[in-house]
Parts: sequence; structure tokens; C-alpha cells
Amino acid sequence: MMAHSPDVSSDSALTRCRVLIVGGGPAGLAAALMLAQRGWTEIIVVEKRAAIDDYEPDKSFLYQIDGRGQKLTDRLGITHQLADVGIANTAFYLTRIQPNGSRKTVQLPLIDPNRKTAYWIPRSAFVRLLYEEIQRHWHDQITVLLQAQCLRINKILTNEGTGETLEVLVQDIQNRVDRLVPDLLIGCDGIHSIVRATLNEWDSGRSGRFEMKQLSSPSAGLRYKVLSLPPKFPLDDHGQEHAVASMSYAIRGAFRDRRRFLSLGLLPLKDPLAPRTANLITRPNHYLWDLDTGETVLAFLEQSFPQIPVRQIVSTEEADRLAHSQGGTFPTPQYCAGLQQVLPSGCGVLLLGDAVHCFPPDMGQGVNAALEDVCVLQEALSQQQDDLSQALPLYEAMRAPDVEAIVHLAQTTAPWQYNQAPLCQRLWAVNFFARLALSRLIPWIRPPAFALIQNHQLSYHDIWRQDQQTVQTLYRLGMLFMVGILVLLWLLGSTVAQAPSPLTVS
Repeated sequence: MMAHSPDVSSDSALTRCRVLIVGGGPAGLAAALMLAQRGWTEIIVVEKRAAIDDYEPDKSFLYQIDGRGQKLTDRLGITHQLADVGIANTAFYLTRIQPNGSRKTVQLPLIDPNRKTAYWIPRSAFVRLLYEEIQRHWHDQITVLLQAQCLRINKILTNEGTGETLEVLVQDIQNRVDRLVPDLLIGCDGIHSIVRATLNEWDSGRSGRFEMKQLSSPSAGLRYKVLSLPPKFPLDDHGQEHAVASMSYAIRGAFRDRRRFLSLGLLPLKDPLAPRTANLITRPNHYLWDLDTGETVLAFLEQSFPQIPVRQIVSTEEADRLAHSQGGTFPTPQYCAGLQQVLPSGCGVLLLGDAVHCFPPDMGQGVNAALEDVCVLQEALSQQQDDLSQALPLYEAMRAPDVEAIVHLAQTTAPWQYNQAPLCQRLWAVNFFARLALSRLIPWIRPPAFALIQNHQLSYHDIWRQDQQTVQTLYRLGMLFMVGILVLLWLLGSTVAQAPSPLTVS
């Protein structure tokens, strides 16, 4: 937190830069690298955190960087580093551990064998990878300001009288406020983006282009905490079985009622000596959120998971941290139609990543969609020779259909996977595997969207269109089937009615 409110002097000097990026997460650092690779200089990235890879327990989730995200890492020449720090997801093996201690390892048929190899990688490791690439090769062109934040964005008149340009007030760790004047301002600052909010304020609600359109989803509003566990933690009281880093686990809770049912979900890691993280995903009114001491957390975990030695695995300090953690909430799927604005002077404002599309993590596409945003921006800049007045509108025209489509996909693709409604989860599974089987038997039936997304050569818009066409086709086939059954029953009824009764036959 900053010590006090800054004193912003209107006559302080203006500092010009080519690009100012608000947000030093994956989208922000990736955009900086892409622009530097194109030859851009004077790129400044503003990030609130004290360290680029600060360990935040409730954000210690894993990314799955698939072929869609690798479009950008390929361009940057760093895809090989994903294999160094991540684990290849060529097949998804899951070990389920029931409350009675029984275990079963299954291979879930969720991975398209023809897709480009995807990699599981911790968020902090991926952000560090991008940052180290900047430090090694692009530090002369990119400056990353840590513990700094964007306070305000203004439009000011240029000295040349060519129209309005941008002024961005940025506060650093010493509470000093710099007045930066970028040619290009990029908002990579998440769902609560100050850049998008400013664009919406400038728009004054006239067009609604920068207002988030919110859609419904069964997973929106679910709450989560992340439990940190030691590497190779024991899976039984006798220490005969230990967790394997490369294995995914679903440790099922003993309680059956919705308010107490809990499941520990662990995804694979490359480093066998790295701590493991378990996701606790619940309904908003779950009993977990009433626990306010480490001891009550430990007691509840012991009751929930009698199959594992909880007190050997979860330290008192970790239990206390979990009790006081505010956790997080899955966002409502949302997007805005406006992705950019060009000012009369020729400078521009742009939105990337969660600042323009945000949704629950059901599909594992949040980071991949953000990296693909950067790829589309790169393509637009290439087509227009870096002329912002032409490239930014082109970027919006190219990307807006996908932005809307992916948020629609987030509504239906895999929202029931969190055990929030077991019956709905089973019905979704039946629908998924039935469609998967039909797609292999009937060429014009497309696989479920979850399978189509793995084909990085298909755009989100194409996937959504194909998915909706298949839904309509299946609906029509279902209606024809029902009509056929009714006609068959009517014919059988007519035949029986016209047949002579055996009592009348002499």
C-alpha cells in the first residue's frame, strides 16, 4: 500500500514514451515482448506487485499453455522453455481417492491426440519466464516498473495543436507521480481495468462499447481457496504411498451434503520438489467460509478427508493462513465490444486479456485467449506497417468476433465440473460423451466445444458457430425421432384397432 495520497503537480514535466502497458501479468509482458521484437522502443510496463513472480497463495494456480497460446511463444522463440519448466499434457491421468481410501487411476478421454502438445506450468513460473526473456534480450527496449500503479488517464491538448493526446499519471514506490505521454496505451489490468473504465467514462455511455456485457454461467459465483501442500506428501497414515508430482488427483470428501462436501483437486507439476497446491472450490454458502481459525480448518479437513493424514500434510501455519484467506470468486462471463480507441492526434488505447474478456476457468482458456489477443495485434500491426490509426481498428475488427464467442463458449462448455450440482454434472457428462461418440460415427456431427477448442487452428468464433450448428442439428434429429415414434405408435394403434377380435372368429 502507498503511504499517503500523492501530490500531483500540474506543472511537473511530461515524460514521453512509445508504449505504456498497465499490468505486468502474462498479457502485459507478452505484449511488451512482441512490440520489442517488432523494433519498438521506450516500452514501459507498470505492475503493482513488488516482484514480478510474487507468490500469492490464492493465485498459485496452474496454466495450461496449449497450441493457441503457443502461437505467441512460437513467435517469440520461447516455446521450448515451456517444456523446461512445465509438464507435457499429452494424456490426462487422474487418481481418484475415495473417503474409504480406495484409489483408482483413470485416463480421461479429454485430450485430442492430434492437438499440439500443451504444457502445465505454474502462473508464477510462466510470468517469470516472460520477465527473464525481457531481462536477457530486451532490457534496452522494455522497462518494467514494479510497485507502481496507474492513478489516472487524461486527454490533453498537444503543443502542436493536432488534437488531444494521452497523459497517464503513474505513482511509484516513493509516492512520486510521473506524467507519462505514450503513443500507445495498453490496458492489461484485468477485470477491474482502469484503462477500460476510463474509455467508458470518455464514451459517457453513448455507445456502450466499453461496458462489460455479462452472461450467465452455472460456475459463475463459485468461491475458491488454494491449499498449499508439501511435495511428495503422504497419501496414507503409514507413509507407504506418496503423491507423485506428475499425477493429477481428486481427493473426495466424506460429507455428502452440499454445504459440507469438499474435494481436493491437484494438477500436475514438473518439479518433484515443488510444493503442491490443492484447489478448494465451493458454493458461496459452504461451511468452509465460516471457519475462522487454523484449528477449525484442520478439524474440518480431518473430518472431510479421513483417507489422508491431514495433520501430517497441512501445517498449523498453513491452516491459519487458509482460515484468514479471502480466497477468490469465479467471475461472471463478460466481455466488451470495444477493444480500442484512436485519438485525433494518432495515439491510441488498446485492451487485452481479462480487461476485455473474462470468464470462469472451466475451459483453461484465460491465458491462451490473452496470448492470442497479442498475436492478433501483431498481425494487425504487420498489415498496417505499425500505423496505429489503421492497425488498432483492424485489431478490433479481427478480434471482436472471437472475444464475444469465447465468452459464449464459457457459458456451456464445461461449467458443471466442480461438483456444485451432481445431477447436472452427470447429465453434462452424458451429453459430452454422447456427442463425442456421435462425432466419430457421423461426419457432419461436430465434437463438443471442449474438444474443438483444442484445435488451435480454429478461431473461437468458428468453434462457437460449429457448436451451435451441431446443437440445432441434434435438436432437429431429436424432434424427427420423437415424431417417428409417435407415428409408429399411431400406426400400431390403428393396426390393433382394425384387427378382428378372436372372440368373433367362428
